[in-house]
Amino acid sequence: MKFIPKLRWKMLALMLLGTIVIYVDRNVLGVLAPVLKKELDFTTEQYSYVVSAFQIVYSFSQPVAGYLTDLIGPRIGYAVAAFVWGAAAALHAASSGWVSMAGFRALLGLSEAVAMPTGTKTSTLWFPPQERSIATGWFNSGSSIGAMITPPLVIWLSTAYGWKPAFVITGLLGCLLSVVWYWLYRDPESHPRLSPEERLYINSGKVDGTVAKPSLKAVFAQKKFIGVVIARFLTEPAWQTFAFWIPLYMVTVRGMDIKQFALFAWLPFLFSDLGCIGGGYLAPFFHKRLNIGIVNCRLLVITIGALCMVGPALISFVVSPVAAILCFSLGGFAHQMLSSMMYAVVGDVFEKSEVATATGIAGMFGYLGGAIFTLVVGALATTLGYEPLFALLFLFDVVAAVVLWIFIGQRGGRPVVAQPAE
Repeated sequence: MKFIPKLRWKMLALMLLGTIVIYVDRNVLGVLAPVLKKELDFTTEQYSYVVSAFQIVYSFSQPVAGYLTDLIGPRIGYAVAAFVWGAAAALHAASSGWVSMAGFRALLGLSEAVAMPTGTKTSTLWFPPQERSIATGWFNSGSSIGAMITPPLVIWLSTAYGWKPAFVITGLLGCLLSVVWYWLYRDPESHPRLSPEERLYINSGKVDGTVAKPSLKAVFAQKKFIGVVIARFLTEPAWQTFAFWIPLYMVTVRGMDIKQFALFAWLPFLFSDLGCIGGGYLAPFFHKRLNIGIVNCRLLVITIGALCMVGPALISFVVSPVAAILCFSLGGFAHQMLSSMMYAVVGDVFEKSEVATATGIAGMFGYLGGAIFTLVVGALATTLGYEPLFALLFLFDVVAAVVLWIFIGQRGGRPVVAQPAE
C-alpha cells in the first residue's frame, strides 16, 4: 500500500468539509427567519426562544461530546453525530409553529455539539504545535464558508421549491457526510497510508508517553482553563448574532427584501474566512519575526481581532444597508480571527487526551453566553433596538482578550506554569 503525501492536510480538508456542512445546516434557520415568522406566525421574542433552544442544548451537550470524543476517538463519534444532525435538520420541515421548531433545534444542538471538540482534537492529533494554529484556522474557516454559501443556496431553494424542501435538502448533506467521514477518517496512529517521515514530523515537539484517559479533574484543575471559559462566554455571542440575527435585522430594520439580502449576505462570512485563515498564519509570523512565545503570539492575534470588532459598534452611525453589511463584515473578520486562535490556545494548554474535553466544556460556557445574549436581543430588539446590543459585542471581545492575557499570557519569556486551582 502506497503512502499518501501530506496526508495531514487531507485529513484537515475532510474536517473542513464537515464544518462547512454543519454550518449550512445550522444557519438555514437564520436565513429563513423573515419567511418563517410569517409562515409559522411567531414573534421576534418567540424566534429568540427557537434560537436559544439550540444554543442551550448545544452548550450542555458539548462537555459530553468532548469527553466521548477523547474517550472513543473522532471517527465513530463524528460519523454517528453527522447522521443525527442531518436528520434533525431535515425534520425542521415538519414544524408547525415555534414550539415544534424549537424541539427540532434542540435535537440539532444535541448532535452538532461534537463539531468543535472533534475539530480541535483532529488538528491536535494530526499537526505539530508550530502548524496547529494554521490547521485550526483552516478547519474553523468552515464555519464561515458554510455561513457564506447558505444565504444564496437556501434563498434559491426556498424561492424555487419552498422553505420545507430547503431544510430537507440541506439536512441530507449531513447524512451523506456521515458515510464519507467514517469511510475516510483515521487517527494518525492507525492510518495505514501515513508515511513514517510525516508521522515523525507530526509528533515533533510532542511529549512521548502513554496517552491517558481524559480527566475532568485535570481539566478543571488548571487555572488557565478559567481564562478560556470566561473568554468563550464573552466572545460566543458575536458569532451567534451574525448567524441568527443579521438576516432579520437587515430585512425588518434596514428594509431589504429576502432576495436583495441574498446579494450581500455572503460578505460578512467571506471576511470571516479571511480572519480565520489569516489569523492562523499571523501567529507563526509573529513567532518568527518578533521572537516571542507561540502562546503570546496567539494572544496578540486575539487582541487584534478584539479591537477590530469595533465594526458592529459602528452600525448605528451608518445609513446605507450596504454600509451596515460592511460593518458586520469587519466584525466577522475580527471574530473569526479571534475564535480560531482560541481553539489553538486550548491545544497549547491541555494534553492531547484532554483537548476535546476542554474544548467541549469551554464551548458549553460559550454557548450559554450566546443563549443569554439571544434572549436579551429577543426581549429588547423591538424596544431598545438592535444597534446598542450589537455595540456590546465589541466590549465583550475586548474584555475577553484582557482576561486571556491575565490567565494564559507568558511572562518573562517563559510560559506561566499551570497550577491546580485553589
